[in-house]
Parts: sequence; C-alpha cells; structure tokens
Amino acid sequence: MEKVNVALVGYGYWGKNLARVYHSCPLSNLHTICEMNEGQASKAKDAFPDTEVIADYNNVLNNSDISTVLIATPVSFHYELAKQAILAGKDVFIEKPMTQYSWESEELVSLAKEHGRIIMVDHTFLYTGAVKKIKEYISSGELGKLTYFDSVRVNLGLFQHDVNVVYDLAPHDLAILDYLVEQTPTSVMAMGKSHANNDIASLAYLHIEYPDNFIAHFHFNWMAPVKLRRTIIGGDKKMILFDDLEPSEKIKIYDKGIVVNSDTSHEDVSKLKIDYRVGDMVAPKLESLEALQVQALHFIDCIKERKQPISDGEQGMRVVKILDASLESINNGGVKVRL
Repeated sequence: MEKVNVALVGYGYWGKNLARVYHSCPLSNLHTICEMNEGQASKAKDAFPDTEVIADYNNVLNNSDISTVLIATPVSFHYELAKQAILAGKDVFIEKPMTQYSWESEELVSLAKEHGRIIMVDHTFLYTGAVKKIKEYISSGELGKLTYFDSVRVNLGLFQHDVNVVYDLAPHDLAILDYLVEQTPTSVMAMGKSHANNDIASLAYLHIEYPDNFIAHFHFNWMAPVKLRRTIIGGDKKMILFDDLEPSEKIKIYDKGIVVNSDTSHEDVSKLKIDYRVGDMVAPKLESLEALQVQALHFIDCIKERKQPISDGEQGMRVVKILDASLESINNGGVKVRL
C-alpha cells in the first residue's frame, strides 16, 4: 500500500510526539521536518536520520512529493502556514487550537472546501477509548436527557507567553463537549485573572449556555497545587465521571439522580418533593490504544478516502469561536457574549 508523504512543521514539545507517531505509522512516511531553530533541527536529525530536516517552509510547499503538512508551531503561526499549504494543494493537520482568531478558522475552512483539501485539528482526546465510550453511552440514550457538563483542568504551570489559560487548556474540553453534545451554544461568559504581572489570564472560569436548559462549566488554572483532569456529565437517567488521570477506571457510570414529584404543581413550590435514586456504578473496559496513533491512522484514512475527519476544520472553527467569545467576555468583566 502506498504511503502518504507528510511534512512536519515545528519540532518542539508537541512536534516531537507527532514526528514519532507519523514516523512509525504504517500508512505514512515522515518525509520532511521543517524547523528553523538550529538546536531543535539538530535533535530532529539525530532522532530521525532517514528524514530530511530543513529550515525553509517554501521547500515543503514546492515539493510535489509531499501531500500533507502537519503544523505544530505556536498558534499565531497556524493560520498563515495552513493557508499556504492549502493553496499549495496539500492537506493539513493543525495542532490545537486551530487558529488564534475565529475569522482565521473560517477562512481556512472556506479555502479547504474551495480547493478540495482536508483539514484535521489535533483534538486528541476524541480518539481516546474513554471519550469514545462516553459517546456510546450518550448516543444510546442511557444517560437520558443531558443536563450539564462540569469540567476541571488545572495544574501548576506551564505558563504560556502568547495565549491565556483558556486558549491553552480549554480546546481539549471544548472539543470533547462539541463531540459529545452536538448542540449549538447560545452564549459564553468567562472570568479570568492574571497573576504573572502581565495581561495573560492564568486562572479562568468559563460558562456556556445551550438551548433547553443544558449548561457547561469549566475551571482552568495554571496555579493549582495538584494536577486534575476531571469531568462530570449529568443526565436525567445516569451520570458519568471522567477522570483522565485514573490509570484504569477512567470513566464511571453512576445510576444516580433525582426524581421530582410530578403530582406537585409548578406554582406550589413549598410542597415540591424530590426523591433520590441511587443504583449501581459501572466502570467499563476501555480501548487501550494510544490516542495519537488512532488519530494518525484516522487522518491518513481520511486523506486516502477523501472524507472529513471527526475533528475536522468545522469543529476546530467552532472551538475557536468559543475561545474568541471567552476572551471578549474576560476583557469586559465577564459579560455574557451571544453566539
């Protein structure tokens, strides 16, 4: 089977992981690594001696043997690098978040459609066994009507110099939310504060409202004493606890909830009766494959079959729109921003 020739742009923290996965993927060939930093380029040459390492991105764009570009640079470069790749007739994989501004994502999606190119965004969690299993439970109706999504993603550092804590940490959870819920949010509110003598928020709370009384709430923090990656998804039948740091039982399904006395009229609040339902907890077995490998295989398959990935440009754009709205809200004291 003919392999897809890919070029990686950016051999930094995340680029190293992408290089490893696409170099070992049976369906792809890590043809080129483009890295301007001499120190990082030297490390790339040592790690992948059979891969060409270059500094000039134009050589990637002008090489007809390369059909696909993987972009793993700071977010401020995503738009221009991806735009040039699409115009050069190449499919594009973009590290999260897709772009810095929503208008950039919109333009990339439009260009990709116009030129028949595929965009995939690096929303890695969608390819984990845990999130795929949660999707199964929600799609089957076992949780019932969804009521809320409550997430905490905190740790000590790493402080970013170009984006705030929401842009750094939220794309993971927003992508999961978008994938699981499949509803269009109506508004965003966010509060954030900087604690590093700059204007970049290091702690933030993000609140998203949806039609039909569904809400999502997030806590992001670079200054927590412990690392937490925990999400609760509530339904009117069952609830799910997703703890990504758990080594084995990452998701637990609880048969718990409330039962409101339907005989009580809406006006007679003083007589409202709520009972509690407590049943079993189930921790299902999960697929144990590395999410990055699953994601790479999916991307290459989409390229070969010319189909849209799960985390396509449209989803990347929806995530960035919420990031845009959160920044607007933070900058204006937490006002509600309509979407």
